[in-house]
Amino acid sequence: MRLNNIPYLFKEGIRGLFTHGFQSVSAFAVTVFSLVITGAFICLAFNINIMVDDLNKTNEVIVYISDSLTDADAKSVGTQISDIPNVHSRTFVSREQALEEFIANNGGEEAFEGVEASDLRHRYVVILEDNRLIEDTVRQLEAIEGVDKVSAALELAKGFSTIKDIVIIASLFIAAVLLFVTLVIIFNTVKLATHERREEIAIMKMVGATNSFIRCPFVVEGMTLGLSGAVVALGAEWAMYEMIRERMGQLDTLKMISLVPFSELFVLIAVVFGGAGLFVGIVGGWTSIRKFLKV
Repeated sequence: MRLNNIPYLFKEGIRGLFTHGFQSVSAFAVTVFSLVITGAFICLAFNINIMVDDLNKTNEVIVYISDSLTDADAKSVGTQISDIPNVHSRTFVSREQALEEFIANNGGEEAFEGVEASDLRHRYVVILEDNRLIEDTVRQLEAIEGVDKVSAALELAKGFSTIKDIVIIASLFIAAVLLFVTLVIIFNTVKLATHERREEIAIMKMVGATNSFIRCPFVVEGMTLGLSGAVVALGAEWAMYEMIRERMGQLDTLKMISLVPFSELFVLIAVVFGGAGLFVGIVGGWTSIRKFLKV
């Protein structure tokens, strides 16, 4: 295909959109709707992923140090804890600090009169990178010399990770279904155009036009539908997301649930929408004409 043919082929592809306007509008609307719904689940999965990670960081693993270790030796254990790959952070809590926190959180000094710091043990508060590896990490912590006991909420950690996995899998499944529906709609739209122009296609084949030359206008038509739908869907997603985020900020005065700004999602959503729009448009345009090329 020669370069000087490209403007003609693109013009024919754009003309095809207006030849059967209702079908084009329907395909465009379905593309926008599907991408907006897909984007909503991506945004949901992204925010839940962040929330679960934040919750994971509140799920602390407590490492109790043996009474037989001196203060200096107890502090040196922290280096070995940090060397474990899945450890995000570790904080040393001395006996004195542990007693102060315990009294402050459980009714004041009167209720624990006579309790001495020496009755408690030095400890480390450990935050993990990935709570799905918590059991293996606990075993590594317990194997450190000088560690007397490790306390971890294993079921809670697994619960956080399960929620995260379910949301991601569900989002991917729904996105795949919606993209398939969009592909079918664009396929049928372009196929209608090829059916109306089947005689013209047959003549072009007879005079020696190549398959790629004939296909190009239909691919341009599908690509234009997909990309224009992606652009409009991105704008709609942005507006709806920020509206919901602002509304949630007004209702959730305790700030228990917060959504990240759309600017943090923009590149991800734009790439997904652009890629999906191109994919369904090109594939729909390319495959819909295949039967009519067999002349």
